[in-house]
Amino acid sequence: MNSLMVVALTMTLGYLLGRVRVRGLSLGTSGILLVALILGHFGFVVAADIKNIGLACFVTAVGIIAGPTFAANFKRGALQYIILGAVTIVLGALVCIVIIKLSGISTALALGLLNGALTSTPGLAASLEATGDPIASVGYGIAYPFGVLGVVLFVQILPRLLKTDVTAEVREMGTPDGAAEGMGRGGIQVEPLGIFPFAVALAMGVWLGGVKIPMGRGAAFSLGISGGPLIIGLMLGHWGKIGPISLKIRKSTMETIRELGLAWFLLGAGTEAGQGFAEVLKEYGVILFFFGVLMTLIPMVCVFFVAKRWMRLTTMNALGSICGGMTSTPALGSLIAVAGSDSVAAAYAATYPVALVMVVLSAQFIAVLL
Repeated sequence: MNSLMVVALTMTLGYLLGRVRVRGLSLGTSGILLVALILGHFGFVVAADIKNIGLACFVTAVGIIAGPTFAANFKRGALQYIILGAVTIVLGALVCIVIIKLSGISTALALGLLNGALTSTPGLAASLEATGDPIASVGYGIAYPFGVLGVVLFVQILPRLLKTDVTAEVREMGTPDGAAEGMGRGGIQVEPLGIFPFAVALAMGVWLGGVKIPMGRGAAFSLGISGGPLIIGLMLGHWGKIGPISLKIRKSTMETIRELGLAWFLLGAGTEAGQGFAEVLKEYGVILFFFGVLMTLIPMVCVFFVAKRWMRLTTMNALGSICGGMTSTPALGSLIAVAGSDSVAAAYAATYPVALVMVVLSAQFIAVLL
């Protein structure tokens, strides 16, 4: 079966599965991940570029949508977002170190589990480079499914348990939708839908993500396909135009690109992770999956407590920060659906860059230390 057919089949079945509701909860777009894992296990694959294009499109759209409110939100709580992003990754790294010490599994495998639990592809790349051991990819594939689904369900369940007035909290944030719809008024509009400014943001973002910053001992850091487009999207969304060129983008255009990008990313990541998944679990046992669960749950629960009890953030802002700290784009998609607004993306966008840098540094640090 060719890649195009796999893409179409995975999306069809995934969206049908995502519509199934159990006690009011549903997987939504993340249903595609489960279908992709199953198909990947049976040898179905898609071109790697599909996952990368999907991820780049999703985060670019998120950045442009969040841009109009990002600057104000970041100024208001910059230190809080920096702390939350850093604490999330540090807690995950500490859990990883404890597991290595107590279980005796290899550092490379544990780092793969950590990056799967945090759904961080840049972190996995750093782990592979630092350890030189391909088993890190195996650990990533084992922890990744719960890393996605755990956070997706968390952001749906918490507002219900806490009886959060989601509508009121979203109203307090201010909605970026209207600003995104009308940005760039008075400038030269190249075409009506907004594909041109999106293409500009995507190109600049991919270029920025590819810039490598030397860190010594042969190591290098880059923002990658996820970080570069996000930052450029935020900047262009905030500015509204480049010189006389309008960056006005229709809300419907951004929502469509965001959803399609997320779907492509999930099906690409899922089919990759599904390959060899069962074989590795047979060799090492389900304990590896349990380790991954711990690396997802402990940072997520602890950071939510810090955000709510210590920093006094609203529930939706706290959850947006957790999505950013866990570097979870699928969870952000789910949170946007829960909120009924893109406003929650601002907290994600403020926390994500910090978490991205920290997860790469943590992988390199653990590899050297252990």
